[in-house]
Amino acid sequence: MRSKAGIKIESIMPGSLADEAGLRPGDLLLSINSHPLHDVIDFMFYNSADSLDIKYKRKGSIKRIQLITENENDLGLTIKTFKVKTCKNNCLFCFVKQLPKGFRKSLYIKDEDYRLSFLYGNYITFSNLDSTARKRIVEQRLSPIYVSVHSTRRAVRNRLLGNPKAPDIMKELKFFSENRIRMHTQIVLCPGHNDGMELRNTIKDIFKFYPYASSIAVVPVGLTTPGKLQVEAVTKETAIETMGIVQSLQKRFKKNHGDPVVYCSDEMYIKAGQPFPRLKEYGSLPQIENGVGMTSLFIHQSKRTRTPKSFTRGKKLLTFTGASFYPFLKKFTDRLAEKEGIHIDVLSVENNFFGPSITVTGLLTGRDVIKALHDNRDSYEVLIVPDSVLKEDEDIFLDDVSLKDIEEASGLKTVKTVATPQGLIDTINSLG
Repeated sequence: MRSKAGIKIESIMPGSLADEAGLRPGDLLLSINSHPLHDVIDFMFYNSADSLDIKYKRKGSIKRIQLITENENDLGLTIKTFKVKTCKNNCLFCFVKQLPKGFRKSLYIKDEDYRLSFLYGNYITFSNLDSTARKRIVEQRLSPIYVSVHSTRRAVRNRLLGNPKAPDIMKELKFFSENRIRMHTQIVLCPGHNDGMELRNTIKDIFKFYPYASSIAVVPVGLTTPGKLQVEAVTKETAIETMGIVQSLQKRFKKNHGDPVVYCSDEMYIKAGQPFPRLKEYGSLPQIENGVGMTSLFIHQSKRTRTPKSFTRGKKLLTFTGASFYPFLKKFTDRLAEKEGIHIDVLSVENNFFGPSITVTGLLTGRDVIKALHDNRDSYEVLIVPDSVLKEDEDIFLDDVSLKDIEEASGLKTVKTVATPQGLIDTINSLG
C-alpha cells in the first residue's frame, strides 16, 4: 500500500521558478494537477506539464499555486529523501552482513526498493513488490529496473536469497517484459550453487525475455570473510570455466541478434588471468556501474588523453589504487613518464579492513590508505586521491576518514581527481 500523500521540500534555489512562486523549504507538496505526490518519482513524473496546479501545506494550512513552466521542468527545488524499503532476504553471500563494525549507519541498510533501482541503478530481487508497486512501475514507465536474478530455478534462487517465500523470478521477468519494462540483470556467481550448467540455463532463461531483459552481468561473489559463509570464493579455474560459458552464449546471441547481451564483470577477467575484451565488445556499456567494462573503458581512454602545452612538470606526485587495478593504472602512468615527462608514482593499497581478497579500489578505507602511506610518503609533495574511494557528495571514505585526515596523517597536500585518464592529467595540470 502506498504511503499517505505529501513530500517535503528540503531546499529552494534562489531565483528559481519555485522561489518566485513563493514555495519555501519545509512546505509539504500534496499534489500536482490533482495527482497525489508520494515521493520524488511522482514529482518527476507529474511536473512535466506546461501548466502546474500545485497543492501544498504550510504550517497546517492548505495552499495552492499555479505555475506556467514554459517547458522548464526544473522548478529549482530538492525533495527530502523518502524512507527506503528494506530487504527481507537473508542471502548466503550478503555483503552488508559481512561488513565489520565501524562504518556509518547508512552502509548497514539492506535496501530492496524499486525506486532506488530506477533512480540510481540499485539491484533488487523483486521479493517485496506488491500489486500497487507493480502497477506503478508499469504506469509510470519506471524503466530500466536493475534485477538480481542469480538463478532462474526457484529452489536454487530461494536458497541463495535465504528466503523460501521469494517469488518465482521467471514470472516476474515475464510480467515486466510483457509490459515493456526494460531490465538489466545480474547473476552473482556462487561456486557450487549457480555455476556450471546452472549458470548456462539461467542465462538462457533470462534471454527468453530479450530485448526487455536487456543485459546480463555475471559477477563473482565478494567475500570479506572466506570460510565463514556457506559460499566459496571464485577460483581461477571457476572463473575460466564461467568465461567459457559466457563467451559461447555471447557468440550465439550476437550472431542471432547483433547483441552480446551477457557479460562477465572485470573482476572475473582478473580472477581468470585473461585479457579484457576491446571496448566495442561491451556495446553501450549497460552495466558499467556494476564493474562491467570499466577497465576496457579506462584503457581506451588512456590512449586518447590530451596534455596541455603549458603543462607544469616536476612536482613529486603520488596516487594509489586497489590491487586489481594497479597494473592498468601503472601502465598508464609509465606511459605518461616515457612520452610526456609526467612522473607520478602509483601505490597499490592492500585492503586490510575487508580482507586481502577484496581488491577493488572503491572499497578501500581511509585507514588502509594512511597505513600504506606510512612507509611510502617520503620525497612526495602531493597525494592524488581517486574520487571512486569517496562518498559521492562528501570527501570522506567508507570509514568516515576525510581528505583532511589523510593530509594531516601523511603530511602531503591531498587533492581529489576524477578517476579517468584525462581526469588525472587535468588534476595534475591544475596543481600549477
